[in-house]
Amino acid sequence: MLHRLLTALDRVAPAPAVSAHCDGPCGVYDPASARIAAESVVAMTKKILDLDMSSGIEAHNTFSRFVAIKEEQAELTKHELSILWHDYFKPNHLEATPDLHDIFWNAIKAASACKTSVSLENCEALMAAVENVHNIFWASKGKDVPFVTVS
Repeated sequence: MLHRLLTALDRVAPAPAVSAHCDGPCGVYDPASARIAAESVVAMTKKILDLDMSSGIEAHNTFSRFVAIKEEQAELTKHELSILWHDYFKPNHLEATPDLHDIFWNAIKAASACKTSVSLENCEALMAAVENVHNIFWASKGKDVPFVTVS
């Protein structure tokens, strides 16, 4: 009964169409999630490089787990950067930072490089790229938020 009443009401007075510029309300964006994921990539890369593979099957199991975590966190870094790039930043930000698209493209490429390699050099490039995004993001909000890492 209630369903029929609401359907009839919707036909007579339909709700107006709405639109939004992002997936969530403004102010919920923060590059911290990309930093945390990137730091996990760095930590797993260090663990992989330090692993003594001569200790047998257990080392191979641990290696597999570390690689899986590293790749998962690199993919998460790419995802978090992509959300900022596509959902938060708007044309006025591009005016303030004309190379914004290149910055994000290179940051996401750095995460991909970490996903497909075991290289501290790639990890350093990823962290530098994430720090750059962090600085641009907070500058766009008129805030000076220091880039602090856990490790």
